[in-house]
Amino acid sequence: MPNAIMLFAAGFGTRMGALTADRPKPLIQVAGRALLDHALALADHLPRKVVNAHYHADQVQAHLQGSGVEVSVEQPDILDTGGGLRHALPLLGSDPVFTLNTDAVWAGPNPLRQLEQDWDPDQMGALLLCVPLENAVGRKGGGDFTRLPDGTLRRGGDLVYTGAQILHTGGLAQIPEDTFSLNVLWNQMAAEGRLFGAVYDGKWCDVGHPEGIGMAERMLSDV
Repeated sequence: MPNAIMLFAAGFGTRMGALTADRPKPLIQVAGRALLDHALALADHLPRKVVNAHYHADQVQAHLQGSGVEVSVEQPDILDTGGGLRHALPLLGSDPVFTLNTDAVWAGPNPLRQLEQDWDPDQMGALLLCVPLENAVGRKGGGDFTRLPDGTLRRGGDLVYTGAQILHTGGLAQIPEDTFSLNVLWNQMAAEGRLFGAVYDGKWCDVGHPEGIGMAERMLSDV
């Protein structure tokens, strides 16, 4: 079972407009708590936690000082999710690993625990946690995937990827680019029948845009 998690916190947060003019998106507060801290709370049971940083990396480092959480700083260039994960592998030190986006808030079971229950390391290259569109609060646009009867995923459909997954990282070494999305690895896994999905049992809110803050706070107050 994975004992390490990569939390993505390096992005520019451009959809947040003025809110990210002088701070990184993961430090925006929802219900009195930074988005990054909401995400870290889900990973309390994991012994190894790594956060990547690029935009206002010094603020992320200062926020995490003394917490025991490692910071993987990406300089001079931001490396996207795939490149960022590969850059952090020396700190993560295990395979497979969890990854978690930090621009979402959850209402319901711990999503990482749900992934643990469904993870089959021998069959799966990656297990992506998805949520039906009707439970994706603040989602702009359609879904990302369809889950087939055997549990594998195909592109298109009414399931939204939540930003939480478990995946094997070995395939990252074969990707030649320095900067690339994890979609590159997922496409390889899908072609091999190793890209799987699980459906989250609660609600999830996208806090990647300003309106998402109020939506997330209302969602949490309804729990």
